[in-house]
Amino acid sequence: MQRLIVIPIQAEIDHFLQSCTELGVATETARLGRLPVIQLPEQGITVARGGLGKVQFALQTQHLIDAGPDWDVVLCVGAAGALVDALGPGDIVVATETVEHDIRNKFSAPMLPRFPSADTVLTALRQAPSAQTTYTVHCGPIASGDETVVDRERRRELHQLTGALAVAWEGAGGARACHFSGVPYIEVRGITDHANSQAATDFKLHMPSAMRHVARLITAWTAQSTPEQNAAGAWEEEGHGTTRRQSGLD
Repeated sequence: MQRLIVIPIQAEIDHFLQSCTELGVATETARLGRLPVIQLPEQGITVARGGLGKVQFALQTQHLIDAGPDWDVVLCVGAAGALVDALGPGDIVVATETVEHDIRNKFSAPMLPRFPSADTVLTALRQAPSAQTTYTVHCGPIASGDETVVDRERRRELHQLTGALAVAWEGAGGARACHFSGVPYIEVRGITDHANSQAATDFKLHMPSAMRHVARLITAWTAQSTPEQNAAGAWEEEGHGTTRRQSGLD
C-alpha cells in the first residue's frame, strides 16, 4: 500500500519523524517531482511538506499526486485547535469529513463544502491498537479554513456552524486535490490548544507531543493493516461517487 502523508509545516514534520525514529522506523530521503520527501519504506509511507494555508497545500498535494505512484490514500496530518471541551492537548481527531468553513458567499445560503473521509482508512485508524494511555482518539468532522481561531465566541460559532470537533487551515486544500484526482483522502490532527486567547502559546507548547501521538497512531495503523482494510479500490468503486455528491462541488 502506498500512503502519502502531507504535513503543513517543517516543525510538525520534524516532530512526526522524530517519533517514528524513536519507534525504530527506518527513514530515507528522496525527491518526488520538485519536492523533497522522506520515505518510510517498511510502512509504505512517503512524508512531504504541504505548505501553510489551503491554496499552497492543495498545490503541493496535487504535485505530489501527479509525480508519485498510484497512491492508495493521502493523509493530511498536522496540529489543530479543539472546538469542544472534551478534547485536550495531545488528543487526536481522525476526520469523518473535512468541512470548508471560510467561503464568504453573500449571494445565497452559506457554502460549507464537505469532503467525506475514506471509509476503510477511517475504520482502520479507529481500530488501530495503541499502548498509549495519555491521549484519546476521537472521530468526527474537522473544520478547515485560512483563519486563526483565538476567540471563544468564534470557537463556539464554528462548532455550531460545522459540527466539527477541531479546526485547522489546510485540510480542505488537500481534500480538493484528492477529489480532483480521485484519490482516497483523510485528515488526522493532533490537538495543541482550545482555539482561545492562549492558542499561540499552547500551540508551541503542545505541538511536539501532539505530533508524536499522531505518529504513534499512524505507525500502529500501518503495522496492523491488512489487504482487506487497505482495499482503496473499494473506495474508488463505491465511495468516490458518494464523495462527489456530498462535497457539493458537482
